[in-house]
Amino acid sequence: MNPCKNILLIRFKAIGDVVLTLPAVHAIRENFPDAHIVFFTITENAPLLQGFREVDEVIALDRAALRSGNPFRVLPEFFRLLRRLRAGQFSLVVDFQGFGETAWLARFTGAPHRWGSVYGSGRAWAYTKGVRRDNRLLIADWNLSLLKQCGLHVNNIRNEYILPAEVLDAARRIFAANRLNPERQTLFIQAFTSTPHKNWPFENYLSLAAYWRNRGVQVIFGGGPGDIAALEPARAMGCCVAAGNPLLVSAGLVKLSTVAIGGVTGLLHLAVAMQKRVVMLVGPANEPGFPYQHHDWGLTPTVGENVSGIEIGNVIKACERAFVEQKPR
Repeated sequence: MNPCKNILLIRFKAIGDVVLTLPAVHAIRENFPDAHIVFFTITENAPLLQGFREVDEVIALDRAALRSGNPFRVLPEFFRLLRRLRAGQFSLVVDFQGFGETAWLARFTGAPHRWGSVYGSGRAWAYTKGVRRDNRLLIADWNLSLLKQCGLHVNNIRNEYILPAEVLDAARRIFAANRLNPERQTLFIQAFTSTPHKNWPFENYLSLAAYWRNRGVQVIFGGGPGDIAALEPARAMGCCVAAGNPLLVSAGLVKLSTVAIGGVTGLLHLAVAMQKRVVMLVGPANEPGFPYQHHDWGLTPTVGENVSGIEIGNVIKACERAFVEQKPR
């Protein structure tokens, strides 16, 4: 297709899925080196786009305003959004999400080329090229497949996230405040996911932390604001608990650590994109959320069991291997 001046990429949720658009964003930039690339996401995920070097601009949708039921919040946000989408004069829109709302918004832009991931035949009308979603593929691979089926060339696959310098400085201050040395081996534990059945038992993480602390490894527990109380036993045993920080600050702590471990979370997918060594506890074994391009960094239970069936001895061995394989900082 002809060179595109303005390109709109759409992905609303979730954190990990936004991170997994990175290889596709790199591919679009390679195909359209002079284009102005705009990424359309929700307000909660907008800060994440700071590390997408190929993205020139971000449009953030305030879903809280639209769902408030207050017409004095809903109408201004709605019309602001529509005006921005029309004013963009986009020549190409790529809807990686494929939701009903994102399909409608892609169509509303009026872009002459609109590509989208189609989950149901009822949404194909929104796109000039709608491709049926292949659920056998991991999300990042599906995004690239969509681009290829729409005519783009995908050569070298890159999954690279660049953490802003000011965020890394904030993480260094947390290290210093907790008397942690970034030159020492450090294990970052993200014990909780957004889905309880994906959580490895917390008492296992405490045992893992005790094992590595006894061997001189620094241990940090991360988490969201809602995890602070649940992480109190980790604080009581002397571990650093750095929960409740903004996502990118947590990513900075991961960047300063040697190895990160946890379930299938956006933060661990972000760690992989920052070229950090992770151990991802995946269960059941057919769960699609393995570390991108590093399937061997995922640890699964025996067939028929969920993530709680992963034995702690196997996790310790996986961490030992990860400490050896992590590249020097």
